[in-house]
Amino acid sequence: MKNLQSKIASLNWDSITESMHERGFALIPKLLEDEQCETLKTAYSNPALYRKTVVMERYRFGLGEYKYFNYPLPELIQTIRTSVYPKLAPIANAWMKALNIDTIFPKTHEELLEQCHQNEQLKATVLILKYGKGGHNTLHQDLYGDVYFPIQTVLFLNEPNEDFKGGEFVLTQQTPRAQSKAIVLQPRKGDMLVFTTNFRPIKGTKGYYRVNMKHGVSEIHEGERHTLGIIFHDALS
Repeated sequence: MKNLQSKIASLNWDSITESMHERGFALIPKLLEDEQCETLKTAYSNPALYRKTVVMERYRFGLGEYKYFNYPLPELIQTIRTSVYPKLAPIANAWMKALNIDTIFPKTHEELLEQCHQNEQLKATVLILKYGKGGHNTLHQDLYGDVYFPIQTVLFLNEPNEDFKGGEFVLTQQTPRAQSKAIVLQPRKGDMLVFTTNFRPIKGTKGYYRVNMKHGVSEIHEGERHTLGIIFHDALS
């Protein structure tokens, strides 16, 4: 995994940080190789890797299925989770400071998990999602407990318009006293999207104010779509 660690370290984090501050998301092309994407998709059928399966329509979350990984995480996922977090913590701390929120996120992912465990949040939150024709995911936020990190990532494991059609990634931004803004993205296979989990600051005439954000997936018209969601905090259940 040293190659992946080096790739993450060599990314233009200044540009990623600027995009996060300006838009609340940043797209990183081709973080994963095709072979790594295929390995993750193949592992979907291995029940030993997962602690929980959720059929989305049972809970009106959408149409599709996802599985939460169990600890210990596969090495590929663990590498991404622990290597990306320290790059995002300064962004999250800048947001907290701008919004006058009395929260400081630690420098390492291990320290964040210690905070989660002190709050009885002990379950892994990394998940892999699978959608077929008609599949979709309603707008939501991934919080899982009182201790949460306000930024997460999703890695795209299929090629749009080849493996599937439709299935765009959707972000909505709710500015106070204004209509919601929709942002529609269609990343390619191997890309990683970094985005805000629940809110971000925007600068106004009287300083920074908070805008809430949600994310989801539009309807798949044909084919099959898989994604890997990496949430940095742990869950209560």
